[in-house]
Amino acid sequence: MSIPSKIVGVEVGAVSQTIDARWLMAYAAALGEEDPRYYDTTAPGGPVAHPLFPVCYEWTAALNLRAKTLRQDLHARGVHASHHTVVHRVPQDGDRLLTRAQVIGVRPSRSGTLVLTRFSTVNRNGQPVTTTDSGSVYRGVTTETETRAAVEPLPRPAAAAAAEPRWTAPVAIAPQAAHVYSECARIWNPIHTDLAAARAVGLPGLILHGTATLALAVSHVIRRELGGDPLRVRELAARLGAMVPLPSRLHVRCLGREGHVIAFDAVDERGEPVLRDGVVRGAA
Repeated sequence: MSIPSKIVGVEVGAVSQTIDARWLMAYAAALGEEDPRYYDTTAPGGPVAHPLFPVCYEWTAALNLRAKTLRQDLHARGVHASHHTVVHRVPQDGDRLLTRAQVIGVRPSRSGTLVLTRFSTVNRNGQPVTTTDSGSVYRGVTTETETRAAVEPLPRPAAAAAAEPRWTAPVAIAPQAAHVYSECARIWNPIHTDLAAARAVGLPGLILHGTATLALAVSHVIRRELGGDPLRVRELAARLGAMVPLPSRLHVRCLGREGHVIAFDAVDERGEPVLRDGVVRGAA
Protein backbone atom coordinates (compact mmCIF):
# COMPACT_ATOMS: atom_id res chain seq x y z
CA MET A 1 0.00 0.00 0.00
CA SER A 2 1.45 3.32 -1.07
CA ILE A 3 0.52 6.99 -1.35
CA PRO A 4 2.07 8.65 -4.43
CA SER A 5 3.88 11.92 -3.87
CA LYS A 6 2.22 13.35 -6.98
CA ILE A 7 -0.89 14.14 -4.91
CA VAL A 8 0.98 17.14 -3.47
CA GLY A 9 -0.57 20.29 -4.89
CA VAL A 10 -3.93 18.65 -5.63
CA GLU A 11 -6.85 20.72 -4.34
CA VAL A 12 -10.63 20.66 -4.30
CA GLY A 13 -12.93 23.56 -5.03
CA ALA A 14 -14.69 25.55 -2.37
CA VAL A 15 -17.28 23.75 -0.27
CA SER A 16 -20.09 26.10 0.75
CA GLN A 17 -21.68 25.62 4.17
CA THR A 18 -23.93 27.76 6.33
CA ILE A 19 -23.15 27.95 10.03
CA ASP A 20 -26.15 27.85 12.34
CA ALA A 21 -26.71 28.19 16.08
CA ARG A 22 -27.71 24.55 16.45
CA TRP A 23 -24.35 23.37 15.10
CA LEU A 24 -22.38 25.81 17.27
CA MET A 25 -24.27 24.80 20.41
CA ALA A 26 -24.05 21.08 19.69
CA TYR A 27 -20.28 21.25 19.30
CA ALA A 28 -19.89 23.03 22.63
CA ALA A 29 -22.21 20.54 24.30
CA ALA A 30 -20.15 17.61 22.98
CA LEU A 31 -17.18 19.06 24.90
CA GLY A 32 -19.20 19.50 28.08
CA GLU A 33 -18.91 23.29 27.96
CA GLU A 34 -20.94 25.10 30.63
CA ASP A 35 -20.22 28.72 29.70
CA PRO A 36 -23.64 30.20 28.75
CA ARG A 37 -22.05 32.18 25.89
CA TYR A 38 -21.77 28.94 23.91
CA TYR A 39 -25.58 28.61 24.01
CA ASP A 40 -26.88 32.19 23.97
CA THR A 41 -29.05 32.61 20.87
CA THR A 42 -30.04 36.12 21.98
CA ALA A 43 -26.50 37.51 21.74
CA PRO A 44 -25.37 39.51 18.68
CA GLY A 45 -23.87 36.95 16.30
CA GLY A 46 -25.52 34.11 18.20
CA PRO A 47 -23.74 31.47 20.31
CA VAL A 48 -19.95 31.81 20.53
CA ALA A 49 -17.95 29.35 18.39
CA HIS A 50 -15.45 27.16 20.20
CA PRO A 51 -11.94 27.72 18.75
CA LEU A 52 -11.89 24.12 17.43
CA PHE A 53 -15.29 24.49 15.72
CA PRO A 54 -13.61 25.09 12.33
CA VAL A 55 -12.91 21.34 12.12
CA CYS A 56 -16.64 20.90 11.62
CA TYR A 57 -16.91 22.87 8.40
CA GLU A 58 -13.49 21.67 7.19
CA TRP A 59 -14.58 18.03 7.34
CA THR A 60 -16.56 17.95 4.07
CA ALA A 61 -13.62 19.47 2.18
CA ALA A 62 -11.36 16.87 3.82
CA LEU A 63 -13.58 14.04 2.57
CA ASN A 64 -13.68 15.49 -0.94
CA LEU A 65 -9.90 15.84 -1.08
CA ARG A 66 -9.33 12.36 0.33
CA ALA A 67 -11.66 10.85 -2.27
CA LYS A 68 -9.77 12.67 -5.02
CA THR A 69 -6.26 11.69 -3.89
CA LEU A 70 -6.34 8.37 -2.01
CA ARG A 71 -7.59 4.87 -2.74
CA GLN A 72 -10.74 3.90 -0.89
CA ASP A 73 -9.04 1.08 1.02
CA LEU A 74 -6.58 3.57 2.59
CA HIS A 75 -9.16 5.94 4.02
CA ALA A 76 -9.74 4.12 7.31
CA ARG A 77 -5.99 3.98 8.02
CA GLY A 78 -5.72 7.73 8.56
CA VAL A 79 -5.12 9.01 12.10
CA HIS A 80 -4.94 12.71 12.97
CA ALA A 81 -1.33 13.61 13.80
CA SER A 82 -1.00 17.40 13.84
CA HIS A 83 -3.20 20.47 13.83
CA HIS A 84 -2.56 24.20 13.45
CA THR A 85 -5.36 26.75 13.08
CA VAL A 86 -5.17 30.52 12.68
CA VAL A 87 -8.41 32.37 13.46
CA HIS A 88 -8.71 35.45 11.28
CA ARG A 89 -12.33 36.10 12.23
CA VAL A 90 -14.50 33.97 14.54
CA PRO A 91 -17.25 32.12 12.61
CA GLN A 92 -20.80 33.11 13.57
CA ASP A 93 -24.38 31.96 13.27
CA GLY A 94 -25.64 32.73 9.77
CA ASP A 95 -22.22 32.80 8.10
CA ARG A 96 -21.95 31.21 4.65
CA LEU A 97 -18.41 29.94 4.49
CA LEU A 98 -16.37 28.63 1.57
CA THR A 99 -13.60 26.10 2.34
CA ARG A 100 -10.89 24.94 -0.04
CA ALA A 101 -8.53 22.05 0.70
CA GLN A 102 -5.10 21.35 -0.79
CA VAL A 103 -2.46 18.68 -0.14
CA ILE A 104 0.68 20.62 0.77
CA GLY A 105 3.00 17.80 1.83
CA VAL A 106 3.61 14.05 1.83
CA ARG A 107 6.45 12.37 3.69
CA PRO A 108 7.34 9.04 5.34
CA SER A 109 6.74 8.81 9.07
CA ARG A 110 7.65 6.28 11.75
CA SER A 111 4.35 4.43 11.47
CA GLY A 112 3.35 5.14 7.86
CA THR A 113 2.93 8.19 5.66
CA LEU A 114 2.09 11.72 6.77
CA VAL A 115 -0.23 13.72 4.49
CA LEU A 116 -0.44 17.44 5.28
CA THR A 117 -3.51 19.37 4.14
CA ARG A 118 -4.28 23.08 4.20
CA PHE A 119 -7.88 24.23 4.67
CA SER A 120 -8.52 27.84 3.68
CA THR A 121 -11.92 29.25 4.65
CA VAL A 122 -13.37 32.63 3.66
CA ASN A 123 -16.77 34.26 4.06
CA ARG A 124 -19.12 35.11 1.21
CA ASN A 125 -17.16 38.32 0.58
CA GLY A 126 -13.87 36.47 0.26
CA GLN A 127 -12.52 37.65 3.62
CA PRO A 128 -10.39 35.08 5.51
CA VAL A 129 -12.07 33.34 8.44
CA THR A 130 -9.74 30.45 9.36
CA THR A 131 -6.69 28.70 7.93
CA THR A 132 -5.75 25.22 9.14
CA ASP A 133 -2.80 22.94 8.41
CA SER A 134 -3.81 19.42 9.40
CA GLY A 135 -1.64 16.32 9.25
CA SER A 136 -2.85 12.71 9.07
CA VAL A 137 -0.69 9.62 9.32
CA TYR A 138 -1.84 6.68 7.23
CA ARG A 139 -0.70 3.71 9.29
CA GLY A 140 1.20 0.96 7.51
CA VAL A 141 1.23 2.87 4.21
CA THR A 142 4.41 3.85 2.34
CA THR A 143 5.40 6.70 0.04
CA GLU A 144 8.41 7.05 -2.24
CA THR A 145 9.81 10.38 -1.05
CA GLU A 146 9.14 13.58 0.87
CA THR A 147 7.39 16.20 -1.25
CA ARG A 148 6.06 19.67 -0.45
CA ALA A 149 3.93 22.07 -2.45
CA ALA A 150 5.01 25.67 -3.02
CA VAL A 151 2.98 26.80 -0.01
CA GLU A 152 4.59 28.64 2.87
CA PRO A 153 4.01 26.99 6.26
CA LEU A 154 1.83 28.84 8.72
CA PRO A 155 3.87 30.82 11.27
CA ARG A 156 4.21 28.91 14.52
CA PRO A 157 4.77 30.93 17.69
CA ALA A 158 7.44 30.04 20.23
CA ALA A 159 6.39 29.22 23.78
CA ALA A 160 8.22 28.70 27.05
CA ALA A 161 8.49 25.30 28.72
CA ALA A 162 8.84 25.56 32.48
CA ALA A 163 10.50 22.89 34.59
CA GLU A 164 7.21 22.35 36.39
CA PRO A 165 3.71 22.84 34.93
CA ARG A 166 1.89 26.02 35.89
CA TRP A 167 -1.15 23.82 36.47
CA THR A 168 -2.55 20.36 35.70
CA ALA A 169 -6.21 19.57 34.99
CA PRO A 170 -7.74 16.06 34.86
CA VAL A 171 -10.10 15.23 31.97
CA ALA A 172 -12.37 12.20 32.09
CA ILE A 173 -13.23 10.69 28.69
CA ALA A 174 -16.58 8.88 28.79
CA PRO A 175 -17.23 5.59 26.94
CA GLN A 176 -19.71 7.39 24.65
CA ALA A 177 -17.56 10.49 24.05
CA ALA A 178 -16.70 9.65 20.43
CA HIS A 179 -20.31 8.86 19.52
CA VAL A 180 -21.54 12.15 20.99
CA TYR A 181 -18.73 14.13 19.35
CA SER A 182 -19.36 12.50 15.95
CA GLU A 183 -23.00 13.50 15.87
CA CYS A 184 -22.57 16.98 17.36
CA ALA A 185 -19.58 17.94 15.22
CA ARG A 186 -21.08 16.20 12.14
CA ILE A 187 -17.73 14.44 11.69
CA TRP A 188 -18.14 10.72 11.05
CA ASN A 189 -15.11 8.46 10.82
CA PRO A 190 -15.89 4.78 11.56
CA ILE A 191 -12.73 4.10 13.61
CA HIS A 192 -14.19 6.32 16.34
CA THR A 193 -17.65 4.74 16.62
CA ASP A 194 -17.63 1.38 14.79
CA LEU A 195 -15.74 -1.31 16.72
CA ALA A 196 -15.55 -3.65 13.72
CA ALA A 197 -14.08 -0.90 11.54
CA ALA A 198 -11.54 0.04 14.21
CA ARG A 199 -10.35 -3.54 14.62
CA ALA A 200 -10.21 -4.05 10.86
CA VAL A 201 -7.41 -1.46 10.64
CA GLY A 202 -5.48 -2.87 13.59
CA LEU A 203 -6.82 -0.78 16.47
CA PRO A 204 -7.61 -2.56 19.75
CA GLY A 205 -10.84 -0.60 20.14
CA LEU A 206 -12.54 2.73 19.59
CA ILE A 207 -10.46 5.91 19.94
CA LEU A 208 -11.44 9.51 20.51
CA HIS A 209 -11.12 11.97 17.64
CA GLY A 210 -7.86 13.90 17.73
CA THR A 211 -9.78 17.14 17.32
CA ALA A 212 -11.91 16.29 20.36
CA THR A 213 -8.81 15.65 22.46
CA LEU A 214 -7.31 18.95 21.34
CA ALA A 215 -10.56 20.84 21.90
CA LEU A 216 -10.87 19.57 25.47
CA ALA A 217 -7.30 20.67 26.21
CA VAL A 218 -7.80 24.10 24.63
CA SER A 219 -10.94 24.58 26.73
CA HIS A 220 -8.85 24.25 29.90
CA VAL A 221 -6.29 26.72 28.57
CA ILE A 222 -9.08 29.21 27.86
CA ARG A 223 -10.56 28.86 31.34
CA ARG A 224 -7.28 29.19 33.21
CA GLU A 225 -5.17 31.49 31.03
CA LEU A 226 -7.55 33.60 28.91
CA GLY A 227 -10.12 34.61 31.49
CA GLY A 228 -12.57 32.03 30.18
CA ASP A 229 -13.05 33.97 26.94
CA PRO A 230 -12.89 31.75 23.80
CA LEU A 231 -13.01 34.83 21.56
CA ARG A 232 -9.47 35.70 22.64
CA VAL A 233 -7.97 32.68 20.84
CA ARG A 234 -6.14 33.78 17.70
CA GLU A 235 -4.10 30.67 16.97
CA LEU A 236 -3.71 27.13 18.27
CA ALA A 237 -1.47 24.21 17.40
CA ALA A 238 -0.44 20.79 18.67
CA ARG A 239 0.98 17.44 17.65
CA LEU A 240 -1.12 14.44 18.55
CA GLY A 241 0.67 11.58 20.28
CA ALA A 242 -0.81 8.42 21.82
CA MET A 243 -4.33 7.45 20.82
CA VAL A 244 -7.06 8.05 23.40
CA PRO A 245 -9.11 4.91 24.11
CA LEU A 246 -12.68 4.95 25.38
CA PRO A 247 -13.11 5.34 28.29
CA SER A 248 -9.92 6.91 29.65
CA ARG A 249 -8.51 9.79 31.67
CA LEU A 250 -6.14 12.55 30.58
CA HIS A 251 -4.21 15.30 32.30
CA VAL A 252 -3.88 18.67 30.54
CA ARG A 253 -0.78 20.63 31.63
CA CYS A 254 0.20 24.26 31.13
CA LEU A 255 3.95 24.25 30.51
CA GLY A 256 4.59 27.98 30.49
CA ARG A 257 3.54 31.34 29.18
CA GLU A 258 5.22 34.22 27.38
CA GLY A 259 2.88 37.18 27.07
CA HIS A 260 -0.17 35.99 25.17
CA VAL A 261 1.43 32.69 24.05
CA ILE A 262 0.63 29.68 26.24
CA ALA A 263 2.37 26.30 25.98
CA PHE A 264 0.49 23.14 26.96
CA ASP A 265 0.40 19.40 26.51
CA ALA A 266 -1.64 16.40 27.70
CA VAL A 267 -0.65 13.00 29.03
CA ASP A 268 -2.56 9.80 29.76
CA GLU A 269 -2.70 7.93 33.07
CA ARG A 270 0.67 6.32 32.34
CA GLY A 271 2.27 9.68 31.63
CA GLU A 272 2.47 8.99 27.89
CA PRO A 273 2.09 12.12 25.71
CA VAL A 274 -1.33 12.48 24.12
CA LEU A 275 -0.73 16.04 22.91
CA ARG A 276 2.74 17.50 22.31
CA ASP A 277 4.01 21.00 21.53
CA GLY A 278 0.62 22.55 22.26
CA VAL A 279 0.37 26.31 21.80
CA VAL A 280 -2.47 28.79 22.14
CA ARG A 281 -1.94 32.40 21.14
CA GLY A 282 -4.48 34.75 22.64
CA ALA A 283 -5.43 38.35 22.06
CA ALA A 284 -4.73 41.01 24.65
